[in-house]
Amino acid sequence: MRIRFEKRRDPSQVMQAVTPVAAVLLTMLIGAAIFQAIGYDGPRAVKEIFFTPILASYKWPDVARRAAPLILIALGLCMGNRAKVWNIGAEGQYIVGALAGAGVAYFTKNLQGFWIMPLMIAAGIVGGALWAAIPAFLKTQYRVNEILSSLMLVYVAAQLLNYLVTGPWKDPNGHNFPQTAPFTVWQVLPHTILGTPFPPGLFIAFALSVVFWIVMTRSEFGLGIRVVGDAPKAAKYAGYNADTMVWQTLLISGGMAGLAGVLEAATQSGQLNLGFPSGYGFTAIIVSFLGRLHPLGAALAGVVLAITYVGGQVAQTVVHVPSSTAGIFQSLLLFLILASDVLVKRRIRIDWAPAKTQSVGSAT
Repeated sequence: MRIRFEKRRDPSQVMQAVTPVAAVLLTMLIGAAIFQAIGYDGPRAVKEIFFTPILASYKWPDVARRAAPLILIALGLCMGNRAKVWNIGAEGQYIVGALAGAGVAYFTKNLQGFWIMPLMIAAGIVGGALWAAIPAFLKTQYRVNEILSSLMLVYVAAQLLNYLVTGPWKDPNGHNFPQTAPFTVWQVLPHTILGTPFPPGLFIAFALSVVFWIVMTRSEFGLGIRVVGDAPKAAKYAGYNADTMVWQTLLISGGMAGLAGVLEAATQSGQLNLGFPSGYGFTAIIVSFLGRLHPLGAALAGVVLAITYVGGQVAQTVVHVPSSTAGIFQSLLLFLILASDVLVKRRIRIDWAPAKTQSVGSAT
């Protein structure tokens, strides 16, 4: 017996839409079985992780706060991944975007004006884009794999944050805690907006999801991204430059991660400290694939992953599962969604006939 994968000529659109839902359901079942096997109440853990944040309205603001940066980062990653440009270092770009915004806040701490907040946001976008420009330069000039270079820059960004909040930007009135001075009233955004329990970042994320959808489906730039990703040889003959696409997609994804970072700092944190890195940049990779690299799908997937964040905290308190529970479910979800992609694009063939053996004889 021999098992092989045969490429499907026309992958089913229905399967592509159904498999993310199936992956979530399988994650629940497998996760419940795992926690039950190691001595926890598995079904209760799944209930608290996936359903309590939806059913308990007082948890909605927490879900919205988590969803906003996940969606923003995932939008940029969706665009890059469609072009087969793999930005794994969005977490570093998220950190640098927040640092750029905090830098504006640091140098305008004695100033007032409505212009400060837009300048912080612009600095965050530019900071994230410039950090992503490093792997773009290395990729296009020296053919350095962008997966490795962008990932390693995450740790450089974390060390830069450590240096600044423990050194030049350390709050002199912070009782020796490694953190910047709190932002002033001109340097922060409201926690909620328009009389809702939702942060401004969530409205921005949903609005940009529509913008990215229009760009990806109704513009020549979006067509170029799809062509370069799906048929690089055809893209070359069509006049699309692969190196240019690397630059464009990495700058956009870096800018989106930087935007998420500065909005998080200005809306939720109000300052920067060593605990600012949150793993959003890595989780957004799961969001992009769960959303099928589609901007509107990423918006929905971002909410789903935000639910696991909040639900993981609830389960930790109620069921006493480990603090890494949310990460376990997120990792399992990524594994299942990638496995389902294999089945969408390929079918399993089983050859029951025994393999032919060649007899060895002596030649005369």
